[in-house]
Amino acid sequence: MPHKSLQFRPPRWRLVTAFAAVYLIWGSTYLAIRIAIETIPPFLMAGIRFLIAGAILYVWARWRGTPPPRRAHWLAAAIVGGLLLVGGNGGVVWAEQRVPSGLTALLIATVPLWMALLNWLRPGGVKPDNGVIAGLALGFIGIMLLVGPGELAGGHHVDSLGAAVLIVASLSWAAGSLYSRRAQLPASPLLTTGMEMLTGGALLLIAGSLAGEWTRFELSALSVRSSLALTYLIVFGALIGFTAYIWLLRVSTPARASTYAYVNPVVAIFLGWALASEPLTARTLLAAAIIVAAVVVITTQRAQSVKEKEHAQDERRRLTTSRAVSEIVE
Repeated sequence: MPHKSLQFRPPRWRLVTAFAAVYLIWGSTYLAIRIAIETIPPFLMAGIRFLIAGAILYVWARWRGTPPPRRAHWLAAAIVGGLLLVGGNGGVVWAEQRVPSGLTALLIATVPLWMALLNWLRPGGVKPDNGVIAGLALGFIGIMLLVGPGELAGGHHVDSLGAAVLIVASLSWAAGSLYSRRAQLPASPLLTTGMEMLTGGALLLIAGSLAGEWTRFELSALSVRSSLALTYLIVFGALIGFTAYIWLLRVSTPARASTYAYVNPVVAIFLGWALASEPLTARTLLAAAIIVAAVVVITTQRAQSVKEKEHAQDERRRLTTSRAVSEIVE
């Protein structure tokens, strides 16, 4: 029997619009972050962004009749929000002070690699098949090419500290994503995301306070560019982009929806080069091709494994039903 969410076939133009939103908007957020932190300290900028977006999503979900969350839900949301938004996005906004937006997106695109690796290494983890292992090896080759010595493959050296922070941010995002699958969270994706943004945003503001960012933030120095970039991140990046992604998960397949992971870095690299004069070298292009190929291999292999597992379960249920019918007839 086909999945209930896939029985409804939306108009093609709506699918194209939703995919374009996820591809282009999420790919452009890296450049928007770079512009926003020109006059807004990074942790404060991210905290304000997620507090506002989280409040909107939370109120919207409750207005639509979603039951209120329990205390255990808030605790789980705080853990996920800390891993995703403080460790993950917080690392991104901080690192973009030192690393171009396009290269930032490229390093963050390695999240599926870390998810596959962490899922393997965790207690009771599942060993990936040969295709995923090949994708992991390919991805790490791309990372080494990108962050290795400046003379390697010609051209621009990536800031070592910024690259290290981005790798830790990718690991944090992967850990948060894996934990969220088993965490005690509300059934509503909108309510859950709103809670994660609220708790993560609050933690980011605390991080900004501990880093002394309030003393460096002057409202009079806030530029129009940074204000518009922050507004873009809230409205388009957090609200429209996320809503489009949630809708795609309902009407398409997770494998197709997750293709944003290997389109976003390409969009970010091009926008950084075209609009912010970020360097685009042969080394960057080669590393991008290798990392994107690795992500494609891992995501498609995992999707195929899930499909095969579901098929095997359906076959076992069919055989069990056939035996039961046979016994009744006999």
